[in-house]
Amino acid sequence: MLAECLAGTKVLDLTQYIPGPFATQWLSDLGAEVVKIEPPAGDPMRTMGPLDADGTTVFYKLANRNKTVVVLDLKSEHGKAAFAKLVEKADVLLEAYRPGVLTRLGFGPEVLDGLNPKLIHCSLSGYGQTGPMAPVAGHDLTYMALTGGLFASGTNERPVMTFPPLADHAGAMMTMTAILAALVRRGTTGKGARLDVSLSEAALAWMPGALTGAHRWGAEKREEGLINGGAAYYRIYRTQDGRFVALAALEEKFWQKFCDTVGRTEWIHRQPEPLPQTELIAELEALFLTRTRDEWVALLKPVDCCFEPVLEPGEVASHPQWKDRELVQSNVDGDKLVEVLLPVLLDGARALHRRPFKLDTAEGVLAGWR
Repeated sequence: MLAECLAGTKVLDLTQYIPGPFATQWLSDLGAEVVKIEPPAGDPMRTMGPLDADGTTVFYKLANRNKTVVVLDLKSEHGKAAFAKLVEKADVLLEAYRPGVLTRLGFGPEVLDGLNPKLIHCSLSGYGQTGPMAPVAGHDLTYMALTGGLFASGTNERPVMTFPPLADHAGAMMTMTAILAALVRRGTTGKGARLDVSLSEAALAWMPGALTGAHRWGAEKREEGLINGGAAYYRIYRTQDGRFVALAALEEKFWQKFCDTVGRTEWIHRQPEPLPQTELIAELEALFLTRTRDEWVALLKPVDCCFEPVLEPGEVASHPQWKDRELVQSNVDGDKLVEVLLPVLLDGARALHRRPFKLDTAEGVLAGWR
């Protein structure tokens, strides 16, 4: 079972919003015990968005399932003392303060090492612990802007924002990967670790192809490249009912199947036309406006030509593929939540159903850790 992988591993989570909480939740899916430390004011995600009757947003509830939440004021002597005891027994500490903040709170690297030399301390920040941008505030949109990730995505008129936030979730994945690697190393060497993970660099790590292309041939403009809208056979199209479909017939065999099925065999030889394929795109746009989205699905799904409907969020959970894989859980705990479990199967077994977050005290957690 997946929960056996990190069974007995104790994780302290000092993060807020999306990246850190998602990273530690995935660790909890692997069996880690996660204690989320929050300041007296709480994680801002608690109240960011529509509130449930209990005064908490669904986004906070989703990101913090499986966790124990402890409120500690790390500026107070009691809070510092309680946190120090937790650090002594923890395996992993993940924090997302700006560089230097944890040190000012009295828990710099030397102090943490003195409390627990085997501790894996991961600092998750916007731009990393060093460099001229290290102290600068940011969010997903600004991280994506600085990595070049926004430039080539969107329409001719303007870039578009990624949703869900790309850097936040890439950062969560990178954080989890780094922590797992450090745990493996500690298992063989006994050494703790000091990890420096940057949200902007997590997004930047996805950019070598675009950067190399810009270095050699100049930056690829929006709707002019092979996979950003310049190819008629790899593009999103509007249908008669105002919905959308995605055609990704990159390979010649898939393009030929598509053309044969829609009765446009004269298009088959046009696949190699230079990009952007403006005229061919216009012809496909006109074609797709002749039927509704679901009519196109009925025609093209049986053909196996890399074609899918653009699902609206409310349709996703009921799709046969996601129902079969059982990773999308709807109406969990009667709380009208729709969560997605860790998308990893171990020996055929899926991640366990997550429980709602629970509140506790540092003393209560420590009693369970003895």
